[in-house]
Amino acid sequence: MARKPRVQFDGAYYHVTARGNRRQAIFDDDRDRLRFLETLGQACDRYGLVVHGYCLMPNHYHLLVQTPRGNLSQAIGWLQVTYSVRFNRRHGRAGHLVQGRFKAHLIDADDYARQLVRYVHLNPVRPRDRRKPVPAERREYFEAYRWSSHRAYAGTAAEVPAWLSLEWLSYWLESSRQRTAAAARRQYRRDIAGAFGEAIESPLAQLRGGLVLGGEALWKKAQATLGKVPRPSDDVSRWLKRQGKTAARERAAESLAGEGDRRIQIWTRVTLCGERMTDLAAEFGYSDGSGILRVVQRLEARAAGEKDLERKLSRIRRELMD
Repeated sequence: MARKPRVQFDGAYYHVTARGNRRQAIFDDDRDRLRFLETLGQACDRYGLVVHGYCLMPNHYHLLVQTPRGNLSQAIGWLQVTYSVRFNRRHGRAGHLVQGRFKAHLIDADDYARQLVRYVHLNPVRPRDRRKPVPAERREYFEAYRWSSHRAYAGTAAEVPAWLSLEWLSYWLESSRQRTAAAARRQYRRDIAGAFGEAIESPLAQLRGGLVLGGEALWKKAQATLGKVPRPSDDVSRWLKRQGKTAARERAAESLAGEGDRRIQIWTRVTLCGERMTDLAAEFGYSDGSGILRVVQRLEARAAGEKDLERKLSRIRRELMD
């Protein structure tokens, strides 16, 4: 059964998570955790990703992110591939580090930011049986835990990453008379303190279609967005306008003559020639456009960690657009 493509649009908010392959650890020590956070910061610089919260666990991670450029797959794909390469190099290993695709839940921040931040931050102390309360005796361990954004929200962190946005603290402001960061942090700390001794329900239990955490408007937007072709970049759009789509495709055909890698053919025709994925699906033996979209996404994710492939795609882009 074909997997649905990502729901991506400018400004979307997501809860993102991924586990280690076969549920194995993705962090062996604190150096790995620091390297992951360093790589996450680089993803923010490279792709414009905005991180509103995070938590690193031994065999998985949670991120609360916004994509102003509508490029979730590209940004998280680059993050995972780049971190995996660095992890494998450091530990002298090979093979997949992360299990399959990362999960991404589209969220309505106005309705669910508070619940999600609390849920993500409490990961290190929530019991395996989610019906049981968070143990009160784990409070000291929780407050000392370095590998989440909790201490940045609480105002107890010695240093806050430059790439971490604390904009969501505004959701803890109770009245217009208390619109200060200090007031928001006090309310956040009270909210977290109230979680100890209580069972914390996962907000993800309210997902619609296993995909959307939000109301009817966001659900309809997600349905309308599914399967759409990612918009070309501005420079590609201008080039297509000057060339005309027919001329662009003819030029691409000449450039790809002798190219035996179908994935590169697909990537070029989608991202540089503006061809519809549904049109290419039949030609390349896919049941629908989602298969074509996955080829493009996976190739770009691979290119983020493979210099030779990245150079090849850059060369094709230059040859076509010069």
